[in-house]
Amino acid sequence: MLRFALALLLVTGVSAPSWAQDITYRKHIRPLWTQKCAACHGVDAPYLGEFMENQKKFEAALKGPRMDSYADLIAFIGWPDTGAIMRRLDDGKNTAERKPGNMYQYLGATDTERQKNLALFKEWVGKDAWKLNRWEARGKVPAITKADLDRIQVKY
Repeated sequence: MLRFALALLLVTGVSAPSWAQDITYRKHIRPLWTQKCAACHGVDAPYLGEFMENQKKFEAALKGPRMDSYADLIAFIGWPDTGAIMRRLDDGKNTAERKPGNMYQYLGATDTERQKNLALFKEWVGKDAWKLNRWEARGKVPAITKADLDRIQVKY
C-alpha cells in the first residue's frame, strides 16, 4: 500500500509541502500579532506617515507605526516600507553582524517561542521571500529585486 501511495505522489506531482496547512493572515498571523504586537501597533498607533514625522514622540510613548489590518501590515513587507517586518523581527542569522532586529525580543518569552513565532512569520511571507532589503539600496545592501518581491506570499 505504501508503494502505491508513493507511486501516486510521483505520478500526480504532489509534493509533501503541499500537504502542509497554508499559513494565512486570518488564521495564524492575526492572532499572533494581536497577542505580541497590538499593544504598540494597534488602532491607537499612528499610520506610517505620521509616525515618520514624529518618530521620537511616538517611540517615547511606546507606539510604533499602525499595523492593525492586513493591508497595513503588508505595507511593511512589500511596499512602501519594504522589508521592515523582516528586518525588525529577524533573529540576526541573516545579517553579517548576527544582531537580531529590535522587535525580535517581543516574539516570545523564550528563545524557543521566539523561534517558533519567527518561523510562522517566515512561512507566511513565503519560501525564500524573507529578505531584509529595502525598496532602495542602502549602504552595502542592495535594493530588493523584482524576483524577491515575486516570492512574497502573505496569504489573507
